[in-house]
Amino acid sequence: MREFFTGPRPLRLDRLDLPRTWRLLVAAPHPDDFDAMGVTLRHFRDRGHEIRLHVLSSSANGVEDSFCDPPTEEAKASLREAEQRESCRFFELPSESVAFLRLPVDSPGGYIIDSPFAYRHWADLALRDAPEVILLTHGNDTNPDHRLAFRWWLALSREMPRPAVAFLVRDPKTIAMRDDLFLPFDERAAAWKAEMLRFHRSQHQRNLNTRGHGFDERILRVNRENARRLGIEEPYAESFEIAF
Repeated sequence: MREFFTGPRPLRLDRLDLPRTWRLLVAAPHPDDFDAMGVTLRHFRDRGHEIRLHVLSSSANGVEDSFCDPPTEEAKASLREAEQRESCRFFELPSESVAFLRLPVDSPGGYIIDSPFAYRHWADLALRDAPEVILLTHGNDTNPDHRLAFRWWLALSREMPRPAVAFLVRDPKTIAMRDDLFLPFDERAAAWKAEMLRFHRSQHQRNLNTRGHGFDERILRVNRENARRLGIEEPYAESFEIAF
């Protein structure tokens, strides 16, 4: 596994010859975490890789009351999952490749409870899918669910019968990380990604209300900063830290 990621860092993903038989699993703490790494996932999809998505929680607390009628936890959860299904259809990810786990949270609309039951529920599903690559949020992050997903990956890696590699994505809540791997992209790909991000209408509106810019711009700002930091010609890049 490690031999595919040798050479000076950061590595450029589109110049790596990774086995096309590798299966990918996206362990998304919330609906929309899949979309934050959408260009990278499209790169793998176009190479013929099988991709599966596990959405660990509904993240109902991310929906403003004014956006949902009635503003119940169930209605908000269903809304966020419907948004993720729409973005997955746009991405052309089959519905049978998506699992919504709705793991227990510590309060209405709160964070995922770190319990043996919750971990086991996800881990058994992940072990069944047997990925060679798992993509998820970074552990050095301000969001408790992002940190939990990383801790669960560390536990899962010790259970897996075969080695796997994790790609830990840089997103707006990442505090600090290494740039081990990146995929650059142009304005055309950025427009495609922005359209996919806007399927998360509740998040787009919340960002407009609270930050003065949409959810698409929030993510693409990170991608522009990645490109600037990496010193590449392309205007955007998705960046990852590699973990084994």
